[in-house]
Amino acid sequence: MRAVLIDIDGVLTVSWEPLPGAVEALREIRAAGLAVVLVTNTTSRTRASIAATLEDAGFPVTAQDILTAPAATAAYLAEHWPGARCAVLNSGDVREDLGEVRLLDPRDTRTAADVVVVGGAGPEFDYAALDGAFGHLQRGARLVAMHRNLYWRTAEGLRLDSGAFLAGLEQAARVEAEVTGKPSPAFFEAALARVGAGADEAVMVGDDIESDVLAAQRAGVTGVLVRTGKYLPETHHAASGTPDHVIDSFADLPALLGLSR
Repeated sequence: MRAVLIDIDGVLTVSWEPLPGAVEALREIRAAGLAVVLVTNTTSRTRASIAATLEDAGFPVTAQDILTAPAATAAYLAEHWPGARCAVLNSGDVREDLGEVRLLDPRDTRTAADVVVVGGAGPEFDYAALDGAFGHLQRGARLVAMHRNLYWRTAEGLRLDSGAFLAGLEQAARVEAEVTGKPSPAFFEAALARVGAGADEAVMVGDDIESDVLAAQRAGVTGVLVRTGKYLPETHHAASGTPDHVIDSFADLPALLGLSR
């Protein structure tokens, strides 16, 4: 293996607090000379903000090591919809990672949107915003989603994410979203391209069996599921496939990769 792709939330941290042994494990992986890319569907923070938080916690990472769903979304929009007016429904300020995307408030129905972009859920996902997004879709706007996550793990337990709202918008407007973050194959390809590694030379470590692990395996990457974060035995057993490997936590990854003696 030459590269390790790592989800952040639920794998390295929960509520941005390091999980036991995660810092030491990432340092060991770095010391072994393996390339590292942190691949996250987190939509509430910019790459720079994520890197600063992780560095403060002791993780050996920089913003250049991080690929976020908002950054992937910006690249997708620039390629497929350059200059489009985008009604963005997202919790958190990620304008820095969205670059030159022309942003609209989904509640503003006076200005026609070319694309509705759904990010991460939060208080901003109220009726007015969702109904405004629905209105734009009825008038012909395309639908782009940063991810399909149904929930994520916090220190207080599982929290509802935007995948639940996305399914409702798709059903109501009779459209299907283009997904730019995980589980999109293009997202994993972009991560591998950053470090010049082939799919058969990389592992993906995640707590979401479908979006992280099985999606990576479909892209040719070895999948490693951790029993932390949003991991639930029932979702594991009901999944659409079988992970290549299952470990208790990220702290066990160096041993799996043959790095620990």
